[in-house]
Amino acid sequence: MTDEEKIKSEDKTLEDRGQMTENSKQGDLDEEEKEKSEVRSPKSFFNRHCKNCEKLELECAEYKSGWQRALADYKNLQTEIEKRRGEWAQMSETQVLNDFLPVYEHLKLALSMEHGAWSIEQEDWRKGIEHIMKQFGDVLRAHGLEEIKTVGEQLDLKFHEAVGEEAVEGIEAGKIVKEVETGYVMGGRVVKAAKVIVAK
Repeated sequence: MTDEEKIKSEDKTLEDRGQMTENSKQGDLDEEEKEKSEVRSPKSFFNRHCKNCEKLELECAEYKSGWQRALADYKNLQTEIEKRRGEWAQMSETQVLNDFLPVYEHLKLALSMEHGAWSIEQEDWRKGIEHIMKQFGDVLRAHGLEEIKTVGEQLDLKFHEAVGEEAVEGIEAGKIVKEVETGYVMGGRVVKAAKVIVAK
């Protein structure tokens, strides 16, 4: 091979190398442009189709549905617990007040008796007991305990218990003419039914 041919061969090699370097640079630039375009447009990333997308979406929907059901159940449980607590508190209060009712009833009965002529000291004593009984009644009413109306009312088996009958002129049958024992209600519930005598 002549010197001229060697020089041409070397020039061609250098030219090929330059072209390869140029192509490599162009390829790098193309890759950079591609990356930049992907960064600039996030939609292209999210629009890519993933493997098992439908399966994953179904799993997500199932988990979300389960979470919503669990949350609803928990809220229902909280409501039920609050309701039960209120009922327990009321039952406890009713039981305590029910234990005090006989004492209140005996006070009322003692003061309703006729004792003939009272001395000044006895009258003072009676007034004091009446005051105590009034305070007792106020406390019971403050806790929601109310007396059931009787005399003059129509017999209602929900609130009254008939223990006898009397023939009374001018009063229709079934009307209450006398109260034997006072009845009480609390929060719409009958704590103790009133014992009464009705007209026949």
